Amino acid sequence: MSADPLSRRIARRIGAEGPLSIAAFMAMALHDPEDGYYARRRPIGAQGDFVTAPEISQVFGELIGLWCALVWQRLGAPDPIILAELGPGRGVLIEDLLRAAAAIPTFRRALRLHLVEASPALRAEQETRLAGLRPVWVSRYEDLPEGPMLLVANEFLDALPIRQFVRGRAQWSERMVALDDDNRFVFVDGPESPAASLLIPAVHRDSVRPGTVVEICPAALALAAGLGARFTRRPGAALFVDYGYFPSVPGATLRALHRHCPVSVLAAPGTADISAHVDFAAFVKAAHAGGAATWGPVPQRRLLTALGAAERAAVLSARATSRQRQALDESVRRLLDPDQMGILFQAIALTSPGMSPPPAFEADP
Repeated sequence: MSADPLSRRIARRIGAEGPLSIAAFMAMALHDPEDGYYARRRPIGAQGDFVTAPEISQVFGELIGLWCALVWQRLGAPDPIILAELGPGRGVLIEDLLRAAAAIPTFRRALRLHLVEASPALRAEQETRLAGLRPVWVSRYEDLPEGPMLLVANEFLDALPIRQFVRGRAQWSERMVALDDDNRFVFVDGPESPAASLLIPAVHRDSVRPGTVVEICPAALALAAGLGARFTRRPGAALFVDYGYFPSVPGATLRALHRHCPVSVLAAPGTADISAHVDFAAFVKAAHAGGAATWGPVPQRRLLTALGAAERAAVLSARATSRQRQALDESVRRLLDPDQMGILFQAIALTSPGMSPPPAFEADP
């Protein structure tokens, strides 16, 4: 085990409480207020550990802004309306979104910007970038004020803590994080129990072989249910773009990245991004249970194409230098190409019940 303070704290907690769930380990590794990954690192960009779609091209955020404007009109153009982003990163998406929103003055004036950000390091970057836009910061989704709302989130759900369960001979057991004889973090399987089995989605509970892993994300399900309940009380819509699967499938997807390369999830907590694929089917089910209408998922390629990615790129290209034009073409291709981000990333929308299909989801099966 590393001698760094966060590893020592995690080890002390294991010593006091016994093995930790993967969700508890992830929460400490990512969000420890002193030494967690998001507390002390600036993870996004070429010098960080990963790159997100808004960082690749301004077209992404501008088209999300168009989506929000069109949905606002379908909601009856409420004024004011909260515009919230979950996990705003360096603030690039919301900056591009609001620049596009300025083309519709009544929409722009109606927006009240709220950013849900728990990372002090990222919030500092957002404060610098967005200083003139008067955002309000909150640490949790639950702290957003009541009222009509548009919510966007790009690569947010994949970073929420997950739990892993393993099919045993008779029941299910939870995969945990423990210390081995050399004081290193290791995965161990807890005892099989009926209680663990009850947490497994019914589609997998009795249909998979021993040794099969199933992941669940309680925080994502709670968020979906909360948004569903909110959208039954007040007009609203949410757009999530992330990587994941639909329908639900078993399998372990937990991974860690450091400087854009895969690393061990357990080796050095606090130094690497930890994420897992999103179970969109479970997210949809929870949102439905809360009362929302759900749309998708649809591939990112379809979302951006339907919103006019090619047309927006052509406008930007018309006033670009040849070098800028080449970079623009490459960045938009990366967002749309099925072999890059176009299919891997999926979009899902939640809306108030009774609303017509949101843009890019009109032909949703």
